[in-house]
Amino acid sequence: MPVRTRPDLDDLAGFSTVPIPADAVELASNELPFGPLDPVLEVIGRAAGRVHRYPDSSGRVLREHLAGRFGVTPGQVSLGAGSIALCLQLAQLTSAPGDEIVFPWPSFEAYSLIARTVGATARRVPLRPDGRVDLTALADAVGDRTRLVFVCTPNNPTGGDLGRAELEKFFDSVPEDVLVVLDEAYWEFVRRPDALDGMAYVRDRSAAGRGNVVALRTFSKAYGLAGMRIGYGVSCEDVADRLRRLALPYSVSSVAQAAAVASLDADEALALRCAAVIEERERVRTELLGLGHEIPVSGANFLWLGLGPHADAFRLHCLERGVLVKAFPGEGVRITVGTGGENARFLAAAAEFRTPAGPAL
Repeated sequence: MPVRTRPDLDDLAGFSTVPIPADAVELASNELPFGPLDPVLEVIGRAAGRVHRYPDSSGRVLREHLAGRFGVTPGQVSLGAGSIALCLQLAQLTSAPGDEIVFPWPSFEAYSLIARTVGATARRVPLRPDGRVDLTALADAVGDRTRLVFVCTPNNPTGGDLGRAELEKFFDSVPEDVLVVLDEAYWEFVRRPDALDGMAYVRDRSAAGRGNVVALRTFSKAYGLAGMRIGYGVSCEDVADRLRRLALPYSVSSVAQAAAVASLDADEALALRCAAVIEERERVRTELLGLGHEIPVSGANFLWLGLGPHADAFRLHCLERGVLVKAFPGEGVRITVGTGGENARFLAAAAEFRTPAGPAL
């Protein structure tokens, strides 16, 4: 007799990853082509010498560093094995079967998976044509069953980012018993003059007694610690306390915590790294525009090609030339910004692409 499992998860596809052939240029997962910041490597080596000991499950030192940086209390800071872990905990905290989790689409694939995992209904809201989250439509989608709303800016996979005024208007339109998650995984690459700093916003909103917005960031992207699995969030103390009670014990490793603390002390090196990525991002976008593609402005470390039905053909074309990109079948392709050499290899492949009908895009 087979083991009894939840029948509503029988068709759950899971989070999709891309197999990486040897010698391929990996531009599919929004990783940085660089490792940890130089001052961090020595710290990782020292911390690795104590991996026979359990980590501090409270993450006290890192939470104090983050609290000092953002002007909040340590009690407002939450840690997770990547910000994705905090997304799951927030869904577990708010949502059950019969509830709805609302999010834009296409956006971070994990939102849909997380909703299904907790038994909630995933309600997808289409993006604007420019690849940005449609906040008006998102607000209209919030109903009596809504318990959680995800807003990703810059949006993954399209790269569109949102301004402060439109976000504040949206937050004020959401009922205060609905939790809104501002996912800022790519914050360090944003150069929008009117960008909203989610950490400062949540700090001020919580101080005013309005605790239904959580801001999430990660060390996976700009800091080059994707393999360490460490992210963080700032919220009101009540939400943060409940998140800590939900967290699996020892889920954030001691090496990851030490690397994150050291990363926070390397602002100058981080700024230089982000500037280099942004310069390449704009160069690649200019080249793709020259090839005739319509490329939305991106505030992240990736670009979006809205290729529609040709998305998977483009992925396979690039793969044959040793370049991995991420296809969203029927919608488009996301290309991570790599090194100058990696980007050149991708652009050469893109220049050779023809639609199945024949003409160049």
